[in-house]
Amino acid sequence: MIYLILAAFISLGNPVDEVKVESIDPIVEALDRGSSSELAQYFDSSIQLNLNGKQGSYSSSQAEQVLKEFFRQNPPNSFAVVYSSQKNSRVNSYVGNYQSINRLFKVFLKVNEKDNSIRLYSLEFVAG
Repeated sequence: MIYLILAAFISLGNPVDEVKVESIDPIVEALDRGSSSELAQYFDSSIQLNLNGKQGSYSSSQAEQVLKEFFRQNPPNSFAVVYSSQKNSRVNSYVGNYQSINRLFKVFLKVNEKDNSIRLYSLEFVAG
């Protein structure tokens, strides 16, 4: 009986060794809705923002307010990721298109993994 239980554990693998990283789908959905509060849930403790030339390093709460104003001035129509790049297992970059009601922006996102969750540490909107 003990051998059967041991064999079952060995065949299932060691779940402690597996690292499951969240997908960026919630970030994509927040950008698609233009929701700074939803997006802020994924900010690192500080984040680099570039909003069409206005750039700086912000705390997560400051960045949420800056993005809230950006989304107010540029209400969303759609957002889609068009390119992704994985430099290593913990750092990923994405490029997307944010279509506001009036303008198209190219969006550059940089995320890293911290404590098995995705953290957004750089976000840029550049008018196209």
